[in-house]
Amino acid sequence: MKLKKLKIGRTELPGNLLLAPMADVTNLAFRLLCRQDGADLTYTEMISADALLNESRKSFIKGLSSSEDRPFGVQLVGNCPEKLRKAAFFVEEEYRPEVIDINMGCPARCITGAGCGSALLNSPELVREIISELTDALNTPVSAKIRLLGREEKTLEIARLIEKAGVSALTVHGRTAAQMYSGNANLMGIKAVKNELSIPVIANGDIRDEESAERTLELTCCDGLMIGRASMGNPFIFRRIRHYLKTGEKLEVERQARQLEDFEKYISLLEEHNLLSSINLRMHAHWFTKGLHGSRHVREKINGLKDGKSITELMRSSCQEKY
Repeated sequence: MKLKKLKIGRTELPGNLLLAPMADVTNLAFRLLCRQDGADLTYTEMISADALLNESRKSFIKGLSSSEDRPFGVQLVGNCPEKLRKAAFFVEEEYRPEVIDINMGCPARCITGAGCGSALLNSPELVREIISELTDALNTPVSAKIRLLGREEKTLEIARLIEKAGVSALTVHGRTAAQMYSGNANLMGIKAVKNELSIPVIANGDIRDEESAERTLELTCCDGLMIGRASMGNPFIFRRIRHYLKTGEKLEVERQARQLEDFEKYISLLEEHNLLSSINLRMHAHWFTKGLHGSRHVREKINGLKDGKSITELMRSSCQEKY
């Protein structure tokens, strides 16, 4: 059995499968959907510390949770220790998450251009100051998410510094910021970090299916797996991987019917939590149609639709055409 219990701070999870924080993706409804399919911990979308302190409604909505959304983490992005501390205090009081994560891995130019995300990794002293400020001030455990740097020793230096500053866990995406999402994740680079630290290390990057999940755990010896892009429109990936790691067997699933069922659940959860107006529903529907019969044609039709009911009917008719 390769499914292990992961402990972050005071929180012991039933397994070690985590949903990555993803901008415009991991809203409350999607987190709940992934949790129903077996995610052990889910993270909010990346929330700007500056925007939160400026009382941005959009940023506030990103952190919303519910009793079913436990345990969960809130991810913050910023580069000012004082602002991050103030934002983290607000998050701790308002949302009461089990973990507060600091984004030090996002490679997007709009983020790195402001000196945030993976750009922080080039300023070790600032990284130390940010993490130390938070771990000294908060009751909530702090985690961080980083990428690999160009040289392994540089990656290990920053990882050791982050651990010494007091984080409870570290997630490592196995690519450099320059790679963005191209090429393959460097699992040996993640393993080097795991070997260096005593805190839990979570592997991220290229976990697409059962085999890649098993391979990542075996090669990196990491304490957990964080699944990102492969879950978009495919929350069932958590159930598949969980079942495989526990039993060594694959679940037999009719993908078309499963995706339609998941999308219908997703619409229902969005409505229940009043989130429909805050997301781009057509963009989300595109993810749920990936791999469907005539998916390109379906996506073209979706572009002309505006509500969940009509999109669901289109997807259902597409499934029926297959048979």
